[in-house]
Amino acid sequence: MQIDQSIELRPGMDETVRRRAEQAVYRAQVYAFLAAVYLYPIKNWSEDLPLVAAAAARVDGAPEWPALQPMELNALQAAYRRAFGATGSLCYETEYGLPHEFRQAQELADIAGFYRAFGFSVGNVVRERPDHLATELEFMHLLHWKEAHALLRGMTEQADQCVEARSSFIGAHLGTWVDLFAQSLLLNSQELPYSLLAWFTAALVQAEATALGIPLIRRSRQDVRPTPFDPDFSCAACPLVDLVH
Repeated sequence: MQIDQSIELRPGMDETVRRRAEQAVYRAQVYAFLAAVYLYPIKNWSEDLPLVAAAAARVDGAPEWPALQPMELNALQAAYRRAFGATGSLCYETEYGLPHEFRQAQELADIAGFYRAFGFSVGNVVRERPDHLATELEFMHLLHWKEAHALLRGMTEQADQCVEARSSFIGAHLGTWVDLFAQSLLLNSQELPYSLLAWFTAALVQAEATALGIPLIRRSRQDVRPTPFDPDFSCAACPLVDLVH
């Protein structure tokens, strides 16, 4: 990870625009780091902690970066397994209680729609569902990066579209559950560095929502109920039933 120390200026670029582009770059870097945090660590991202701390310190309104130190890769992998190994559903938006089971497909389709609109493809070496926290955070990274790119090229309309997309995505998806994620992780494990980074992630999204004027309703984990199962569901029509008898 590298931290951009300056923004390449167009001749005559307005100082306000330069400042806005700079903030978008710093936020993009922080979100990119956080996206990597919530996947099983194949590479040792903790070595980048000092760099991302420097980027986070430059983000206007960002919460205080947690005091964390780099650790060995095997220790980081063990910490991940203790934090998420037995509770894999923690990292998925649509596992936090929906009105009915068919709503999950609707929510996933809506998230995928956001991704398609901005050319964000899910799936490479590491594949995850669209509603995984790492995927949603990487999408936030992309939106900030695109905003900075547009600003630096004088494309204000496109930059504003990125802001509108961030507002909508936080209000409809990421901002609705990231705080529940942090609460749930703390309940299941207080493993470092994940517990502190989860709270930072939730606070960062909340701070961005506030800056964008998006009212987020803080929900308690106790208010979340399992998604109701379809009472009419039956295995009777499954061909495998005949094989059992």
